Amino acid sequence: MKKDIGSVLALYPTPLVVVGAMVDGKANWLLAGHVGIIGHDRVMVSMAKPHYTNKGVKENKAFSLNIVTEELLPAASYVGKVSGAKADKSGVFDCTAGETGAPLLSASPLTMECRVVDVYETEGFESFVAEIVHTFADESVLGENGKIDYRALKPILFEMPTYEYLKTGDVLGKCLDFAAQYEKK
Repeated sequence: MKKDIGSVLALYPTPLVVVGAMVDGKANWLLAGHVGIIGHDRVMVSMAKPHYTNKGVKENKAFSLNIVTEELLPAASYVGKVSGAKADKSGVFDCTAGETGAPLLSASPLTMECRVVDVYETEGFESFVAEIVHTFADESVLGENGKIDYRALKPILFEMPTYEYLKTGDVLGKCLDFAAQYEKK
């Protein structure tokens, strides 16, 4: 028998990302774990309304999502702890400017440059729905087929209820291969 534990968001863990945005002419970075897929060409990042980064995202209608790996975790954690309104975080990461003007984190092996197409507000949060303009991947995280190999990428995952970071695990099999086990029953 299942126990009703209330209205709990139970879709974690999610990939941990550093959001990059230009704010007042400088690159600013924010650690975010509230990210999602809207479709094959749309993503969403949800950030608390008071975040300094939101100002730049709204002004420029652009941001980057930079996948966090274990090597990036100390600096990523720092930009999640310190507000850009109180500290200049522009020098924390080396970056380049994307086509949209959004700062792209050089050290992240996987970066998505995004253009905002909508903002969805809920109590205390602004959720930025964006189209993916470009995805940049280090060759070290691409498989022989030219697609992202998550075993090589090893993204860090964020787990909300305990506020813990997780490593990605073993591959269980190919998509839909497990259907055969059910069909044999």
